[in-house]
Amino acid sequence: MLFALNRVSGMSGERDWNKHVVGMLKAELKRRHLSYRDLAEKLEAIGVHDSERNVTNKINRGTFTAAFFVQCLEAIGCHTLHLGDT
Repeated sequence: MLFALNRVSGMSGERDWNKHVVGMLKAELKRRHLSYRDLAEKLEAIGVHDSERNVTNKINRGTFTAAFFVQCLEAIGCHTLHLGDT
């Protein structure tokens, strides 16, 4: 299952959900001053074997599984994620 939630239409103001999720992950990496290389190393430490290049490609494409998203959050120690702007 890909974590690919495409544009939702029929609502005022379409939202690109993929970009939103990628933005959340990138923001958490930035808050922790972590690079994609750091993320790949932290994923390796929890048993997720992905090269830096694969991690970079997944994030830049914005079409990764929900499992990968949660693995990334776990690997970087993010236990709370705020979904709203407040």
